Amino acid sequence: MAPSIDWSSVRRVLVVRLRSIGDTVLATPTLEALRRSLPDSEIDILLEQHIAPVLDGYKGVNVVVVGDGNAAKLKAARYLRSRRYDVAINLHGGTTSSIFVRASGARHRIGYSHYRYPRVYTELYASAADMWGTADIHSAEQQLALVGLAGIAVDDRPGSQLVVTEAAADEIDGRIVSLPHERFAMMHPAAGYFTKEWPLDGFARVSEFLASNGFSVVAVASESESAVLNELKLRSQAPVVTFDDLRLPEITALASRARLFIGNDSGIAHIAAAVGTPSVVIFGSSNRTHWRPWTDAPNEVVFAPYECQPCPGYECKVFSDAPCIRSITPHAVNSAVERVLSASKG
Repeated sequence: MAPSIDWSSVRRVLVVRLRSIGDTVLATPTLEALRRSLPDSEIDILLEQHIAPVLDGYKGVNVVVVGDGNAAKLKAARYLRSRRYDVAINLHGGTTSSIFVRASGARHRIGYSHYRYPRVYTELYASAADMWGTADIHSAEQQLALVGLAGIAVDDRPGSQLVVTEAAADEIDGRIVSLPHERFAMMHPAAGYFTKEWPLDGFARVSEFLASNGFSVVAVASESESAVLNELKLRSQAPVVTFDDLRLPEITALASRARLFIGNDSGIAHIAAAVGTPSVVIFGSSNRTHWRPWTDAPNEVVFAPYECQPCPGYECKVFSDAPCIRSITPHAVNSAVERVLSASKG
């Protein structure tokens, strides 16, 4: 089906991308594709309040924030309506995002046919597989395909990208100035589900391996996950510097300074990939094809194959104790670290 939108007449575009850090980072290839095709148009992206700072400093896109609660959502909906968008693109597809797309009043409202409230959309596409010719696609490709099917050039599959702001860089440079070794690895040992969280003993052994090879180790997590960082320090015989108070722009800056990222499949891993940091990402229940690092930088995914992978990850229905993540050995991760460092001349 030929695209029904005359993009040459489009002056204002809304992109809706609710949910997580990783989802937002992996929306940046779509933002890049839109910006290239629409250099003179206004492009807004609607993000949740706690996620929005990940796009601090991002050029050419206006970030619109929606807070928690009905009053904040109503305020955001009114603002969207006032913008008079020509096109609204939903990169999420859930109930709330569909409501925002409808509230925008955009003439063209783009989504996939499996989205909630499909009648909201004026342009519906069946599947990203129609764009790429395969069902085995990355999250970034899933989002790119939506605008590609609508007529935006995406064949080169742009990479994800984030901006390191000057303020965040200054803050991080002040924090890492006293590290034992100038070159350091950034580690993220936390995850959203236990089926994605590699045991801390493994991270401790990798910390010791890195220290023996002249690296400082800096581990990050949120304040609510500080116990994970404290336990890692106790289990590692090598020094581990930990930060549990960094804002998303500062995590981005830290990742950009690191020679290597090691961590579980998470939004932090996608931040590291977006700033070109060589990466080793440890996968358990997640879909490796869909969530692997989206980057040209050297990277490896470490996993133990099980027939039940991937799964939603909320629970381990087959084994109960998630051997897909628990059976991965420190040797496997250290070997991946060696290969990635060699490829990146780290």
